[in-house]
Amino acid sequence: MTETSQKTVAERLAGLSDDVLESLETGRTTAIEAVRKFVDEVTPVVAEPGRRKKVVDAALDLAEELVKVRIEFLRSVVRSAGQTLSKE
Repeated sequence: MTETSQKTVAERLAGLSDDVLESLETGRTTAIEAVRKFVDEVTPVVAEPGRRKKVVDAALDLAEELVKVRIEFLRSVVRSAGQTLSKE
């Protein structure tokens, strides 16, 4: 690989990394907002505080798991892209 093509690969990887970081932040923000909306909807419906806490905790666990899955997926995409670009 020539120095120019290596630079191009590095630039593309840097751009991809920026895109992935932006996507992670968007996903995290979206998950937090979804949980907030969920809590707002559950609060008036589930009157018992202990029961409401269990429901909200379950929603938080679900949101956390979804964000983890998204992170792992994006890591896999970056890893694959890096391997593909480094072959060029």
